[in-house]
Amino acid sequence: MSSKPFQIVLYGRPGCHLCDQVEQLILLLREEFPLELRLVNIEKDPALHERYMFVIPVVEIDGEEVFPSVTHVVTWEELHAELAKRAARKTGEEK
Repeated sequence: MSSKPFQIVLYGRPGCHLCDQVEQLILLLREEFPLELRLVNIEKDPALHERYMFVIPVVEIDGEEVFPSVTHVVTWEELHAELAKRAARKTGEEK
């Protein structure tokens, strides 16, 4: 099993209830997957604000933007499936 945690970045803003929901989903997944979560407030960076203001919350995993909220907000099932797929890939690479 991989000991290197997933690096997850959640782009959002204070007062965004959807961002708060996704943060809680990610924290629940921490029970099953090793992960480090970093929260980024897009309002502190004009470039990030312009890029993400209409699609937050946005989830980035290991440097790859995986779940922008364009058509819907990511679900626990989608996050779990993505981390499971990546964990399996990491395990295969370690063999």
